Amino acid sequence: MARKKTTESIVKDIKRKTCPKFSAEEKIRIVLYGLKGEDSVSAICRKEGIAPAL
Repeated sequence: MARKKTTESIVKDIKRKTCPKFSAEEKIRIVLYGLKGEDSVSAICRKEGIAPAL
């Protein structure tokens, strides 16, 4: 008999599959690039695939 998933487990599965995972090194690289001031935050976010609100 198939077991039904709860709404909470479905949401967790979706988040796990859709959220990009950045390593600590990647996060540091992105932040340092932003601190250089060569590009706008919006441009950096577009380049890295990050929502500007984050």
